[in-house]
Amino acid sequence: MTHSIGSPVDAAHAIAGNEPLLYSETPTDERGNFAYTGDLFRAREDLASLCARIDVHLRCQFPALGFSLVRTRFAGGRKIKLEIADTPMDLRDPLLRDPLLAAVRDQIERFGFTRSNIYQDYMSVSFFSEVAIGKDYWTRLAARTALQNPVEPRMSLAQFKRTIKPGDILRLIHAPWDGRNLGIERRVDAVRSGDIIIAGSYLTLPRAAGFACDGRQIRIAMGDATDPDAHLLYEWTRCSD
Repeated sequence: MTHSIGSPVDAAHAIAGNEPLLYSETPTDERGNFAYTGDLFRAREDLASLCARIDVHLRCQFPALGFSLVRTRFAGGRKIKLEIADTPMDLRDPLLRDPLLAAVRDQIERFGFTRSNIYQDYMSVSFFSEVAIGKDYWTRLAARTALQNPVEPRMSLAQFKRTIKPGDILRLIHAPWDGRNLGIERRVDAVRSGDIIIAGSYLTLPRAAGFACDGRQIRIAMGDATDPDAHLLYEWTRCSD
């Protein structure tokens, strides 16, 4: 069954007919025991192979959904996190957002197993899973709806990091909050791979989709469900100017 994500009903609808019981449909018994094994589970499957199968499956199930999968290992096991990067749906609405997140997780859980007891604080899983909405989604939603302070993306994020230097001046001219740094010129102390140190504080750089720079103004997206268009806007003065 392919899920259309143009409709919350389609996104949330349980797989019917002869399809297997889904994770969200599996009950916990009166003693607190929960037991689920997905129909696509393979014992002793390595994480890379598992993620590859999940990726193909999800792209078939949700063809209009843009997403990325991140796999991690840690002392307690393995984790697969899916971040939604794009969808035609407006996920500010929980009536759209929550059913979609549940439907996507149900499909991921078909590849694993879970044994747990809520009263005994016991859990055994083939992998942990998480489905979240990524920053890239809110950036794209803002661009489709009402983008405030647009900046022409003439300089890529990679080019910007190569160009900005210690000694350059950044002036914050817009933020989602009122603060003492608005309108204040601050000098760049250092440029690192993931952030810039400005007058002793850290400015975290976004992914490429959340960054725009025209050579003078810098727009950094930081939207969420409350305000998809939340952003920082800086004026950049190079020390050589």
